Amino acid sequence: MKIAYLVNQYPKVSHSFIRREIAAIEACGLSVARFSIRSCESELIDPEDKLEFQKTQIVLGVGLLGLLFNLLSVAITRLIPWLKGLLLAIKLGRSSEQGVLYHIIYLAEACILLNWFRQSGVTHLHAHFGTNPATVAMLCRAIGGPPYSFTVHGPYEFDRPESLALAEKINRAAFVVTVSDFSRGQLYRWCSYQQWDKIHVIRCGLDDNFFNQPTTAITSEPNLVCVGRLCEEKGQLLLLRAVKQLSSENLQCNLTLVGDGPLRQTIETLIKDYGLEQQVKITGWASGAEVQKHIMNSRALILASFAEGLPVVIMEALALERPVVSTYIAGIPELVKPGVNGWLVPSGSIESLAAAIREVLQLPTEKLEQMGKAGFAAVKKQHNIAQEASQLANLFQHS
Repeated sequence: MKIAYLVNQYPKVSHSFIRREIAAIEACGLSVARFSIRSCESELIDPEDKLEFQKTQIVLGVGLLGLLFNLLSVAITRLIPWLKGLLLAIKLGRSSEQGVLYHIIYLAEACILLNWFRQSGVTHLHAHFGTNPATVAMLCRAIGGPPYSFTVHGPYEFDRPESLALAEKINRAAFVVTVSDFSRGQLYRWCSYQQWDKIHVIRCGLDDNFFNQPTTAITSEPNLVCVGRLCEEKGQLLLLRAVKQLSSENLQCNLTLVGDGPLRQTIETLIKDYGLEQQVKITGWASGAEVQKHIMNSRALILASFAEGLPVVIMEALALERPVVSTYIAGIPELVKPGVNGWLVPSGSIESLAAAIREVLQLPTEKLEQMGKAGFAAVKKQHNIAQEASQLANLFQHS
């Protein structure tokens, strides 16, 4: 059996969890072909991502002429299925934010994949994210491609489910995967109850690179780390205000922001305005090994998000035996347990965030290490990629 994976951008700095999932699926004995709609090769830092890129075919790499050629070639050789796909693309486009033209492009991308799949013997297509990759997968199936499935992470799919035709994608899919109980409930909201049995929770996972790390003592230095894209929903703007509040109390707090994004310049300006240049630094994007070093050099991971699915970096921090401060949203409470392996605060509450950070900084390292060990046990039980991939491989084989 040959599985095709389709992602909008793959490999990508923030998609190491997909890379681990593919490796674990292959370890189950299945063959996996990688496909990405767009390339972000220039942004890749991690050596493993660079190697993965060499295994990945880029759909839009064929260029405009390639899009037109594949669109017309399928129309000529498979007219009836192509017309069905065209009607579906028009229907989806009329109810979407992108419009009909974008969906005609998605149809052309589906035609490229159909031709590639016929040459390589792909028997099932799995898309990550319920956005345009799932749209292309559905259109590919409509024009005669293989059965498809897709993984929903959130929160974007739940922000605009009707525009994304989420119910249509679920109805036509062989099965649907989601990463938390919370997101499964959200999917239940947007499809008929007759479809509920095809929705499965298969969590993102970590491999032995995390679980076999040597234990390191938690630093006595007031170091905190936040890993993620620098954007509104990740809450770094609120986090800076919390650090400013603690600074006004003469409580030392060193914060490392690992990541990059559209708010970097705004965040850099705020750091200066708040007088936090000696306390807060931004690293930019980092390799997986560098992220691990930043986490292990901290007392805790801080993630002040107010829009999430279930962040993989939380799993990574707990697997490295560092407690986590995060928010009561989405799937996060399924992993972070207050007083056991971390703290949860209401999203948007700077006061609650500052209070949790204050406690992290003032607790004895022995207590933090105890919480870290509890976090490790929870991740090892719930987010072992070998276990999760085995369930997914079973779904592929019976789809």
